[in-house]
Amino acid sequence: MSGHSKWKTIQHKKGAADAKRGKVFSKMSKEIMVAARAGGSDIELNAGLRNIVQKAKSVNMPADNIDRAIKKGAGELDGVTFEEVVYEGYAGGGVGIVVKALTDNKNRAASEIRHIFTKNNSSFASQGAVSRNFQRKGQIMVDTSTVDEDTLMALVLDAGAEDMVVEGDNFEILTEPEVFSDVTDALEGAGIATLSAEVTMLPLLESPVEDLAVARGVFRFVDMLEDNDDVQEVYMNMSVSDELMEQLAEED
Repeated sequence: MSGHSKWKTIQHKKGAADAKRGKVFSKMSKEIMVAARAGGSDIELNAGLRNIVQKAKSVNMPADNIDRAIKKGAGELDGVTFEEVVYEGYAGGGVGIVVKALTDNKNRAASEIRHIFTKNNSSFASQGAVSRNFQRKGQIMVDTSTVDEDTLMALVLDAGAEDMVVEGDNFEILTEPEVFSDVTDALEGAGIATLSAEVTMLPLLESPVEDLAVARGVFRFVDMLEDNDDVQEVYMNMSVSDELMEQLAEED
């Protein structure tokens, strides 16, 4: 897993994400609305919406919130129209950063996100300069203490998963985006809980960081971006050792 994936897992386990739960639900609603507006409200016919709803369920978003967001996106209820914008740049240590935003005001979003980049001694890179080094994949995390490895492996591969590896005390399941929902459905049907489940951007090449101060600065940068209301997701290609990640987790 990249540094960001490890960090999100640690935050989840420590309950650090609970304080941001309201903001998480708000961001998920926007993503659901955009997907429903683009492809319709029928989850069975709209694969993008189906994947996002699976992600919303993985963070325990209430069903009523999901249904309301779908209806707003499909025009059945009044709602704001959001546009997707992507920003790219580099953090300390040459770490690549890709920021996906959904906003109702592109000028405001660009100004605020540029300010965060500048504050962290970074600037926007040209479109595609960073994102070309990432690939879209379904990524599902399962706690190793909740299920036998062989049982889980057989289940997810049969459902269409590409690979499964052990990362510390988690299983990381990777899928092509097209079969992501098939795998999450299989897990749900088997009663296997997930720590997280999303279609994300994974780095093709990682940037290793061994300096604690540099890693701390990158995560601070990412946290500032994620706190912005327009920012949906932040992807990065930093990799850090388990030992360094433990030091960072103890500081949090």
